[in-house]
Amino acid sequence: MKDILEVYRYTFKYKWTAITVILCNLGFVIFNLVSLALFIPFLQVIFKQGEALEVVSKPVYSGNFSGFFSYCGDWYNYKMYEMSSADPKGALLFVCVTVAISFFMKNLFRYGAIWFQSQLRMAVVRDIRDMLFEKAMRLPLSYYTDERRGDLMARMQSDVGQIENAVIAVLELIFREPISILLTIAVLFYWSPSLTIFALLLLPLTGLIIAVIGKSLKRTAKQGQEQMGVLYSAMDEGLGGIRIIKAFNAIPQVLRSFKAANLKHQKLITKAFRKRDLTSPLNETIGTLVMVSIVWYGGSLVLDPEVDFSAATFMGFIIVFSQLMRPITGISQSMSNINQSRASQDRINSILNADEKIYETDNPVALTELKDAIEYKNVSFSYGNEPVLKNISFKIPAGKTVALVGESGSGKSTIADLLPRFYDVSNGEILFDDTNIKDASLLDLRNHIGIVSQESILFNASVRENIAFGNPDASEEEIIQAAKIANAHNFISELENGYDTNIGERGNKLSGGQKQRVSIARAVLKNPDILLLDEATSALDTESEKLVQDALEHLMKDRTSLVIAHRLSTIKQADEIIVLAKGEIQERGTHEALMASKGIYHNLCALQGIIS
Repeated sequence: MKDILEVYRYTFKYKWTAITVILCNLGFVIFNLVSLALFIPFLQVIFKQGEALEVVSKPVYSGNFSGFFSYCGDWYNYKMYEMSSADPKGALLFVCVTVAISFFMKNLFRYGAIWFQSQLRMAVVRDIRDMLFEKAMRLPLSYYTDERRGDLMARMQSDVGQIENAVIAVLELIFREPISILLTIAVLFYWSPSLTIFALLLLPLTGLIIAVIGKSLKRTAKQGQEQMGVLYSAMDEGLGGIRIIKAFNAIPQVLRSFKAANLKHQKLITKAFRKRDLTSPLNETIGTLVMVSIVWYGGSLVLDPEVDFSAATFMGFIIVFSQLMRPITGISQSMSNINQSRASQDRINSILNADEKIYETDNPVALTELKDAIEYKNVSFSYGNEPVLKNISFKIPAGKTVALVGESGSGKSTIADLLPRFYDVSNGEILFDDTNIKDASLLDLRNHIGIVSQESILFNASVRENIAFGNPDASEEEIIQAAKIANAHNFISELENGYDTNIGERGNKLSGGQKQRVSIARAVLKNPDILLLDEATSALDTESEKLVQDALEHLMKDRTSLVIAHRLSTIKQADEIIVLAKGEIQERGTHEALMASKGIYHNLCALQGIIS
């Protein structure tokens, strides 16, 4: 029930569209029933042809709403009596015309429901996908270390598609099929209470089967959706790592892995389809057995001279009752779709309800330009129960450069990630001048920080759009000036369409050095107070490194900078160098002082051929 209410809330966000769908469905139900019930008076004429017709008096409307439908039925019977007495063929034409009008109206309302329902279902899908993507953008980086990116994509695509089916199912389950069943049963009771009760006693078996299949279906559907996440991850890794796969002749190995995942997914989805589609033939089989039982019992009533139940009414009863199975089957199908979507709802909610962990204060302090220093004060940090940083304290004075060096896993990148609050400290605090960064808004804090990372994160867009990323209102002159400072203007000008050249997915149309200089130009254009440089030259050749290093020096001039470097030659001019090992500060000082101390830093420099 909770799952149905959740889909209901999504749907009735668009209240008037949903109400229009409900009204159209109601019109469909009424005219569907009327189109069948209109045959009854004509059947009476046919069966009584050659006999004396029962005298029917002209009905009088009492004026009460409760008697309106009874009046309509009596008026139609009177009209049929009047016409069939004078001209039976005319009565036949009259029935055919009214039935045709009823069927036209039924299908008009049916298409109206489909028309508005198509808008509604896709609006709900769009909203959920928007919420998922927005949530994905807000989740901390730690979330992505535990979750597959492909699984997240599967939830945005495949799982959201299941919710689309649930939207339709809920509207039909609550607002169409029950109304159809109630109206049909009311008409059947009007004709023969005993036969209707007999028929209804046979129907609970259908509900029991739906419940058993539905429970099993949810379990299988959840497994199928989880496997779809594995499949998306396999596709993402395969396409993203195609260069390495080809280089290591690993195509057969990757194909085997993918085909195994794909086969498992196929088996699970096939199993889910079979369970879902089983309800329809089972309902039809049960419906047939019910119908045969009704024919036997109803036929007995017709043949019993003591019972006032005509053959014409019995045939009408059979025709209308056969339509009762359609909404019952519709309910079973809707329940199957909802049960299948429940697994997807659970997976979607696990993201929407995920703890963002990085919380903002209700009344953030506004940050102005950095005047004094960035200070790490007794900072500790852990991934789960594993300590990564232990009691780290240092300052980066405004306009100065502090470099972090150390072996891989020593905590350098974690220190840099704590400043823009990609993660939050476990203990201690980080101060922006005298303000704890937790007391500022994330937007304000990150506006003061520019980042150039080891891997150049570029987007499938033009050079211009990548440089102006995060600053779309930048002028042409500002973009070109930023590119010149980053030593990127010359190579950009030589591209096919200059600044309007599309650089491909992740900037793969550019070389490593070119990508890095575009990243630097992006940071230049942002004009931040604080720079985070995470091994920005470590993956470049010597020539590219020189161009990039020159660009970085322009960028760092008079800015507060925190630099992570493996190539120690690039940080010799830093105002302070901090040497880390196992999450703790081991040494600190200038290049000259650390070289003179003959400690860890001296040994690292010696390994890289730096002797002074």
